[in-house]
Amino acid sequence: MRQRKKAVFNWSGGKDSALALQKVLQENEFEVVSLLTTINEDTQASSIHAIPLEILSRQAESIGIPLYAVALEKKPGDYDDKMSEATHHFKRQGVTHFIFGDIFLADVRKYREDRLTPLGIEVVEPLWSKSSAEVMDHFLQSGIKTKIIVTQADKLDGTFIGKELDKESINLFPDEIDICGENGEYHTLAYAGGIFRKEVKFSISQAKKISYNFRLDDGQTKTYSYWQGELSV
Repeated sequence: MRQRKKAVFNWSGGKDSALALQKVLQENEFEVVSLLTTINEDTQASSIHAIPLEILSRQAESIGIPLYAVALEKKPGDYDDKMSEATHHFKRQGVTHFIFGDIFLADVRKYREDRLTPLGIEVVEPLWSKSSAEVMDHFLQSGIKTKIIVTQADKLDGTFIGKELDKESINLFPDEIDICGENGEYHTLAYAGGIFRKEVKFSISQAKKISYNFRLDDGQTKTYSYWQGELSV
């Protein structure tokens, strides 16, 4: 019996993570020793999806893989420093691979490889190079259930918050957005079916509009607005 390679799965809590993890577990090439997620130290929720740590922990419990949460502070370089610490932590356990659920964003993959390769960790992308239509088709056949919890306000309005991601809701998407939301158009929370042994219970009490200012490379500032569901267990 061949020995599986030890890996950490970088978990966002959403559909692409769940689909990629399901694929990895089915193929059985890797021993996934932990799910790794980053949270905001102040809010105790994931930074982009805004999923509370309690829900992330319940997802991990339902899947049956331990969760390792990295709490990030709002200071320059903290992400790289904390992720480097986490990487060394897992290397001491014999981990050689970090797995992600990206689809086609080459700059994101390069960023991961630039930081992990020098540390002796190989990046694995199970969904890589597939079209968004292919990934969505695989997701709809996977049995995994997810709900939309964040939308980019100028792409999808607040009425999408709380909708089940299925053929019905997908048919309501404007033609110009990526069907998988790979460019940040929307984010989801996976909660049942597929890799989940039991349903992860949560509620969405309201959708609120929030805005963030991002400084661009040319020094200008651009504002992005999102609809975000308020999640609780």
